Amino acid sequence: MKKLLSFVITLVLFTSSFAQNSVVNEPEFSLTSIEMQRPKLVVGIVVDQMRYDYLTRFYNRYGNDGFKRIIDGGFSCENGHYNYIPTYTAVGHTSIYTGTTPSYHGIIGNNWYDKFTKKSIYCVDDNDYKSVGADDGGRKSPRRMLSTTIGDELKMAQNKRGKVIGLSIKDRSAILPAGHAADGSYWFQGKKEGKFITSSYYMDKLPKWVQEFNKNGNAKKYLNSTWNTLYDINTYTESIADDNKFEGLFKGKKTPTFPYDLKKLKKNNGNYDLLKAVPYGNTIVKDFAEAAIIGENLGQTQNVTDFLAVSFSSTDYVGHKFGVDSKEIEDTYLRLDKELASFFKFLDEKVGKGNYTLFLTADHAAVQVPSYLKTLKIPSGYFDNKDFKKKASAFLLDKYKSDDLIEDISNFQIFLNKSKIKELKLDANEVAQSLADEVINYKGISRAVTARTMQTANFTEGIMHFLQNGYNQKFSGDVLLVPNPATISYSKTGSTHGSGYNYDTHVPIIFYGKGIKKGSSKTLVNITDIAPTMSSLLNITFPNATSGKVVQEVLED
Repeated sequence: MKKLLSFVITLVLFTSSFAQNSVVNEPEFSLTSIEMQRPKLVVGIVVDQMRYDYLTRFYNRYGNDGFKRIIDGGFSCENGHYNYIPTYTAVGHTSIYTGTTPSYHGIIGNNWYDKFTKKSIYCVDDNDYKSVGADDGGRKSPRRMLSTTIGDELKMAQNKRGKVIGLSIKDRSAILPAGHAADGSYWFQGKKEGKFITSSYYMDKLPKWVQEFNKNGNAKKYLNSTWNTLYDINTYTESIADDNKFEGLFKGKKTPTFPYDLKKLKKNNGNYDLLKAVPYGNTIVKDFAEAAIIGENLGQTQNVTDFLAVSFSSTDYVGHKFGVDSKEIEDTYLRLDKELASFFKFLDEKVGKGNYTLFLTADHAAVQVPSYLKTLKIPSGYFDNKDFKKKASAFLLDKYKSDDLIEDISNFQIFLNKSKIKELKLDANEVAQSLADEVINYKGISRAVTARTMQTANFTEGIMHFLQNGYNQKFSGDVLLVPNPATISYSKTGSTHGSGYNYDTHVPIIFYGKGIKKGSSKTLVNITDIAPTMSSLLNITFPNATSGKVVQEVLED
């Protein structure tokens, strides 16, 4: 018995020693090895209303260090598109960073009719919070966005060690990309303020670096300057005549022509709000992005990845005012090219070449001015909302003996008055289908489909597929409309967006920096593919509602 007990003890000791030696000799796979593969900083750049053809159209005028640097040194997806309707700013920014469409993330417009409160709401308004840095303009939050973003997932993957910051001229373009768990989100408050502010959702007071930036006088300097063409206007051959009837006017300006004396124009054009609508709005955003990197020490912590979401929105204001073929838009992009070159050089110096990864895309593109297209005999037109509602209401009155069945028409969606329908003992689906069958005959309408169809059919391609991707059962309307190509609800001057046609969906998608291959591809890439691709590069969980796919050819092996 003693011999047996001695044998067992010896066996146990031998096994324990062997196990310990085995553990010691195993290769170590730790989070640190993954962290070391990540870039120190990820920068997401969104250029508001940038059509893909702005890359090719102005390519010969760009320098070597801006757009060309990331195209030639990174990976350009030349066939990048949005895969849903509507193509609006808030929706685009949300889809880029969540990797999914409005059907999941819940942001169905910049503004939309809320069926529950019976009023129009703004995507980031939130009265539960206060303005920080100004008396108003900051009661905002990302709470209406239902899914996580790249930044949210990066924050969780690193146990909150990395910082996530969003910034833009527009509040929605700073708040939605940064996500729910962001350390800060900042946007430009115009009017008489002329400074960057935030919401108490993020903090109780502005950081010292933001306060110092707001005091540096640059906003005032830019607002008191003159916007003239960067180069001789006669060399701007990629745009139509400077003085034409297809462009909008600043108040106090008789023609849409250079130069623009901002100091003279500011009083009648919203004071600092005017800065948003000229290229200097992009300049101050670039300045602020650099200040954020320094002030927050982004990209400086070992084995930690920080995230900066930057949106250049003045391009959108200029496009809306002057149109996509204007000399103003050409000059705006030539100037933005220089701003990007300066920013990339700053990243090289402060974060280090090979230490950062960035992507550049747009939240939507834009249509050419329909009134201009008409002069070229290209089918186009303008949608009359008042006339449409008048005709639709008359139809319902005739058929159902009630002129109170339409609750709201907005964003090419019709919201029915469900209470009235119930009171009249009507079938809501039948009313919606009857209305859809009627309005398809109206001028300017290409498609009219009910919510019921969106819920029961499965469209796998084309406009109807895009419409379905943008349809959210809880928030969207009862009848969805698709206008004819180049038919818009807008003024007769300037450009807009929102459709599922190529002029609104085709945007740049460029990846550059650490972990990115050099090259290009004409394979279709959806905007929802950016988030899973960046998440894969970072070795983190995809945003929780992601429906896009990883673009494998972009990533280094």
